[in-house]
Amino acid sequence: MERNLEKIRHFFKADRWASGAGIVIDSASDETVQCSMEIQDIHRNAGGAVQGGAIFTLADLAFAVHCNLELASGEARGITVGQSCSISFLKSSRGTRLIARSCCLSRGKSISVYRISISDDLGILIAEMLGNGFSTVKKRT
Repeated sequence: MERNLEKIRHFFKADRWASGAGIVIDSASDETVQCSMEIQDIHRNAGGAVQGGAIFTLADLAFAVHCNLELASGEARGITVGQSCSISFLKSSRGTRLIARSCCLSRGKSISVYRISISDDLGILIAEMLGNGFSTVKKRT
C-alpha cells in the first residue's frame, strides 16, 4: 500500500541529524521505502571516500521510516526503535547520489527485521544493512 509521502516527510523532518545530512524520503509503501542523499564534500572522509557514518545515517533513516510508517501516517501510537543492526560496506561510490532501499524481512508484534541496500546512482551496490527493530506501537482503534 502506497503511503501519504508528504505526511511521512513532515513527521521525519524532526529527525534533525538525517535532515542536516541532506537525506530525502523518495517513496514509502508497506513493501519498500526509498531514501536518497546527494553526495557532498561534508559526506567525505579524509581519504576522499564517502564516510561510513554518512552511509549508515542514510540506511538508518530508511530503516526508521519503514519501521514507523503507521506512526508517521497517524495510524498508530508508540514508536519502533533500532534494537540492533549490522552494516557491511562493500565498495566506494564513484557516483553523485546514494540510494537506500528498505524491505521488511519479518514483522512481529514487537520485533521486526529489515534489509537496507545502499547503491549509488551508477547502480553499484555500496553497502548492506540488516536492522532489528523493537516496537511499542499500538494501532489506533
